[in-house]
Amino acid sequence: MPMRQDCKYFESRTYPNGETVRKCDLDLAPEAPWRCPDDCPKYTRRLADVNWSYGSLVTPETPPEPESLGSDDSIGALLDAAEDIVNAAAPDVIAEVEAERRKRRRARGPKAKGKKGKGGRGSSSGGGGLGERFRRRYRDGG
Repeated sequence: MPMRQDCKYFESRTYPNGETVRKCDLDLAPEAPWRCPDDCPKYTRRLADVNWSYGSLVTPETPPEPESLGSDDSIGALLDAAEDIVNAAAPDVIAEVEAERRKRRRARGPKAKGKKGKGGRGSSSGGGGLGERFRRRYRDGG
């Protein structure tokens, strides 16, 4: 079955360099961007796009399917292996970012503490910062 673009978990994003990514946000389509599983248990028709900002350009067409798609499991295995490498590197990257932030905080000294104004970079959005958001994302698997 082709990718269900009307599924609420389908995402298509075009980057400034022109590259387009089409994927299942739940990672249930091993043959993305070409196919969804025929009997996907999480398929849910998108009812409304709330707070979305649409660009003026048309999304490029889905690239043609490779001839071996569906008959050769090595494509899915390769993509899974690449994803595992990226996911394994995430905790190290988070640790490096947090160490660098601690280092910068120490370099500023005690006078800089408590000088956060309203808005801007110093304001608290309740998200806990980039490191905390990454940690939650990879800890919770989302």
